[in-house]
Amino acid sequence: MKVALFIPCFIDAFYPEVGIATLELLERFGVEVDYPLNQTCCGQPMANSGAQAEAAGAERVFVRNFAGYDYIVGPSASCINHVRDHLTAIEQTDEVGKVRTSAYELVEFLHDVLGAREFPWAEFPHRVGLHNSCSALRHLKEASVSEIAGESFSKPRALLQTVKGIEFVQPARVDECCGFGGTFAVTEEAVSVRMGQDKVLDHLGAGAEYIVSGDMSCLMHQQGCAERMNAGMRFIHIAQILNGARE
Repeated sequence: MKVALFIPCFIDAFYPEVGIATLELLERFGVEVDYPLNQTCCGQPMANSGAQAEAAGAERVFVRNFAGYDYIVGPSASCINHVRDHLTAIEQTDEVGKVRTSAYELVEFLHDVLGAREFPWAEFPHRVGLHNSCSALRHLKEASVSEIAGESFSKPRALLQTVKGIEFVQPARVDECCGFGGTFAVTEEAVSVRMGQDKVLDHLGAGAEYIVSGDMSCLMHQQGCAERMNAGMRFIHIAQILNGARE
């Protein structure tokens, strides 16, 4: 199994500890991981802003770096969704198609490919609220959504529930967007901030000490709102908990 680690731009720049935790976690399961050193942005920010043609350069570089691997694993549902479903600014060759179908978000790779269900080294004695990003829910379908009838499931919770000491609390509006939405947070700042504040208050009302998510971009937005509200909330990526972080 040839696995390449894809670390999104904002994690590389602001949260390198999440990238390190992702690598270490994969290695705990015996996965041999390569990290293509010339990797750059996948092109999502341009495409999400309506500048699809301008994303072509980033997409070509992405394919050049990650072609030839069995799996491409990244700790971000939104970036993986872009690679899988929206890497369309470039010609759709067989190589591009293989890269798109080989891309996996960390949670689904652990849950679906490796079949991981136990993390004996992990212990997190805190009350946590689980935040599933819109991309993880609507596109990657990592958990059921409350407005659609059907069997309830959650891949992130299935992984976390074996961690010693962890206690889950649930906000009232469990699937509500936190308001980040990439460039939406810039173009609709006031709406984005209010949505982030509402999300933080909902988790606080449920008694959460931490908000945990597979998308650091959502956590970054909520953390900024919480700090300005003096909310006393803490934030952590799921890879860090599963890799053994205690706080």
